[in-house]
Amino acid sequence: MDSLITRSCSSSNSLFFIALLVFFSHLSFASCSDHHDLESFRGILKRESTKWRKQKQTCDVYQGSWVLDDSYPLYDSLDCPFIRKEFDCIKYGRPDRFYLKYKWQPNDCDLPRFDGIDFLTRLKGKKIMFVGDSVSLNQWQSLLCLLHASVPRSNITQENNGSVSSMIFQDYGVSVMLFSSHYLVDIEEEDIGRVLKLDSLKNGELWKEMDVVIFNTWLWWYRSGPKQPWDYVQDGESILKDMDRMEAFRKGLTTWAKWVNSCVNPTKTKVIFQGISPSHYNGTEWNEPDVTNCGKETQPINGSSYPSGLPRAAYVVKDVLSQIEKPVHLLDITTLSQLRKDGHPSSYNAFRGMDCTHWCIAGVQDTWNQLLYAFLIS
Repeated sequence: MDSLITRSCSSSNSLFFIALLVFFSHLSFASCSDHHDLESFRGILKRESTKWRKQKQTCDVYQGSWVLDDSYPLYDSLDCPFIRKEFDCIKYGRPDRFYLKYKWQPNDCDLPRFDGIDFLTRLKGKKIMFVGDSVSLNQWQSLLCLLHASVPRSNITQENNGSVSSMIFQDYGVSVMLFSSHYLVDIEEEDIGRVLKLDSLKNGELWKEMDVVIFNTWLWWYRSGPKQPWDYVQDGESILKDMDRMEAFRKGLTTWAKWVNSCVNPTKTKVIFQGISPSHYNGTEWNEPDVTNCGKETQPINGSSYPSGLPRAAYVVKDVLSQIEKPVHLLDITTLSQLRKDGHPSSYNAFRGMDCTHWCIAGVQDTWNQLLYAFLIS
């Protein structure tokens, strides 16, 4: 396995409500401008960022609860041109809006409000990439909407190249990219069929050239039947028809971890791993055993803990990440997202299927990106 990883490295080793209304009238809807007020609000955001960097030393941003905030959502989804029909809940008829009015409140500090101009300015000339499955796609589109709301007149161009989709904010030279990869490790066509290779990772050459890269994998590890994109799984020298999926997940994630240790230059690239994104099909998990999906859920779970606790995969992620020698930040969104049984598209999507896996845009994933922003500015 180490030789495969080595080959992949070969090329180079509460703000006041009135102030918030002023902000949204200028940035989100951009109807008329008062330059002085806009600059004043941006001054407030700068002071928030400074305050945040001091608080961050003693605050676990992933421990907290959801609270109502009338200044949310951070943008109007109807104004965002990037949302896929799977995630565009308001467009496809979701009648309630309560799910949009919650913000994540850490126990011991206040998160800085997402500032798209500051985000783009800090990353000027750089490349940020999400690597993973459709949950990464979901988060990527949320970030694009947040940025577009901040710079609605910015020159944005789109590029698609195989597994990579890019949105380039030309005024800042910032590329916000998505690399589609269900497992992070490779699937290869061989004589016997499609083989999932738990110890092979060949896409690292591109990934390690990014300035910020956010990885995710989990959703596909338990897929079977026609939805399974492989026929065999290779574990070392053994080629198997199947194996314990949690163990396969651990082995694949360990291969990725070895790649990080061998190939990533931490002075160039910030590596982030997105925690396990939960689904809500089983009400037993939140003490409602008669509930079988998220279709009628309109409010979060109160408090800071999820009745059924963390999923097993979250413990695997934390264990594997603890063995990485180089800096890797865990974007630990699992518990805070478990509390948001109301945040999924359910049947409010173009296909009218019950989706309790992905997330409405606008919605919960804007908070994921707010947490990403908080990490980057600390």
